[in-house]
Amino acid sequence: MPPWMALALAIGAEVVATSALKSAAGFTRLGPSLLVVLGYGVSFWCLSLALKTIPVGVAYAIWSGVGIVLIALIAWALHGQRLDAAALLGIGLILAGVLVIQLFSRVH
Repeated sequence: MPPWMALALAIGAEVVATSALKSAAGFTRLGPSLLVVLGYGVSFWCLSLALKTIPVGVAYAIWSGVGIVLIALIAWALHGQRLDAAALLGIGLILAGVLVIQLFSRVH
């Protein structure tokens, strides 16, 4: 599997797992709890595949940055969680950092 595809799958699986955490209700609900465990397992496995080629600092910055933005959007859409101006600014800065790494870094 190409490393950038592995990283994208790692991000997707982590976002699914993290999104299911609220529904798992402290691991008291079986279905969402299994989704959390499976999602994180797939995420870390795919991340380990990506790290065969992509430097760990770059991969982790992209994995966590994109994950934060996606989780914030999902929390807003599914759980009605609102973000204030400071939170939106911070998320924008995270996205800017990911873009700088992708567009200008020679490390990857």
